Amino acid sequence: MSDWVVDPTPLLSPSAGHPQEAWGVEDPRITRVDELGRWVIAYTAYGPQGPAVALATTRDFTSVQRLGVVRAPEDKNAALLPRRVGGDFILFHRPVSVIGGRPGVWLSRSTDLRGWAAPEPVFGPRPGGWWDSARVGIGPPPIETPEGWLVIYHGVRDTTAGALCRVGLLLLDLHNPTVVRTRSAEWMLGPTEPYELTGNVPGVVFPSGLTHHPDTDELRLYYGTANTCVAMATARLAAVLTHLLTQPTPEPRT
Repeated sequence: MSDWVVDPTPLLSPSAGHPQEAWGVEDPRITRVDELGRWVIAYTAYGPQGPAVALATTRDFTSVQRLGVVRAPEDKNAALLPRRVGGDFILFHRPVSVIGGRPGVWLSRSTDLRGWAAPEPVFGPRPGGWWDSARVGIGPPPIETPEGWLVIYHGVRDTTAGALCRVGLLLLDLHNPTVVRTRSAEWMLGPTEPYELTGNVPGVVFPSGLTHHPDTDELRLYYGTANTCVAMATARLAAVLTHLLTQPTPEPRT
């Protein structure tokens, strides 16, 4: 992994004519959409009105076409499924203004990536002493498996020493991704290494990229650490699914 090259200029950055991005372009999640023959980038556009969800597309990672803001402030942590479900594109995101208190994950549906239906709830923080009791957000674009959409998400618990950020797992129904099939009781990744505990924001592990290699069944999770650097963790997809399928069935939403 020593042959990584960082381009001298960003693919996406604030520019004239895009005031909604004036304060930054953050947290991109990239999905290959074969139907479109391109990659779709879901990202947070940060401007004077607050964070919003924006989309862009690219064929070659040298140029992008902005589709603009698709979910108005305050909204962020967005990721797109790689194919339509029930005829619609599915976008996961965290619309803080919709739910008020503890931010959770919702989804919206679209036929064209431009007009989006009202958000629908998917899953939220678990109350009490859970490790993800303060807020949750989607991580990388979910991966399709025979058991459901594999979701890797970040969860936060507030403590007197500050926020603790960890990474968890769940499976969503393939045909109705608002339905949580199973959810891990414990986190799968937490800050333990020096580069995760020390940095601009200590104690943060923030998942953003995920690949699966069918030949080896290896999952590679790319995540930010302490808002300072990027790290990678690996696992076998079969082992992850086996673990998830042994978890208790989640209580239905009321």
